[in-house]
Amino acid sequence: MGGIEDLDRAVAAAISAPSAAAEALEAIDGLVTAIDADRAAGLFGRWGLATAIDGRSREALLPQPLFEALHERAGLEATWPIGNAGLLQTYGSLLAPDATDDRNRERWLGAELATGLGLDGAHFVPREGSRTLLDRATEAAAVLLASGGEFSWYALAEGRATRAVLSHEHDGSRALAYAVAPAPGTSPLLVALLPVAEAETVRRDLDEAASRLRWNAA
Repeated sequence: MGGIEDLDRAVAAAISAPSAAAEALEAIDGLVTAIDADRAAGLFGRWGLATAIDGRSREALLPQPLFEALHERAGLEATWPIGNAGLLQTYGSLLAPDATDDRNRERWLGAELATGLGLDGAHFVPREGSRTLLDRATEAAAVLLASGGEFSWYALAEGRATRAVLSHEHDGSRALAYAVAPAPGTSPLLVALLPVAEAETVRRDLDEAASRLRWNAA
C-alpha cells in the first residue's frame, strides 16, 4: 500500500475536490486492490457498524467524501456518518492522520497494537506481507475475542449483546477487541481493535459501566 505521502495527498485531494475522492483512492498504491480482495473474501460482513464522528471530540475522523468513496468501493451501503466498522477502523484510520485517541493511523503503522497481541511489531504495517490490513486485523480481533484474554466482559447495551476482551500484557503493551450485536438476539460483530495504554482505567470503566456502547460503535 502507498506510503504516508500518498495517504496525505489523498486526504488533501478529497478535501479540496470532494468529487475526486474516488480518484484519490485509486492513486494510493495498493489500496483499492486490498479493498477489492476484502470484499471478495466477505471480510466486511464480519464487522458491525461504527460512526465516523469521534465520540469525544465530535470531529469527523476522515473527510466525508473519502468515507463515501471507501464504502462505494467496498460495495457497502452507508449513510454518513455511520459505516462499516472494519472499513473505518483500517483504511479509514489510515486516511485520518489527525484523528485522536485510538483511531489514528499510528495504530497500524506503529508496533504497540501488534506487540500487545503478542505479534511482531510490524504485523499490521500495510506494506508488509501479502495479506490485506483488514484480513490481519479481522483475524487478530477474532482470535483475541475467542481466547478470552486476561479479562473479558459481557453486557447488554441498548438490548444488544456486547463483548470486550483485554489481552494479557506483552512487553508492556496490551490490546482490546470489542464486538457488538447489530440487533437484539443476534451475535456480536467486530467493532474495534485497539492498543490499550492504561489497562487499569479501561478495566475500571468496564467493571463499572459495561452496558453502554463504546469505541464509536453504532
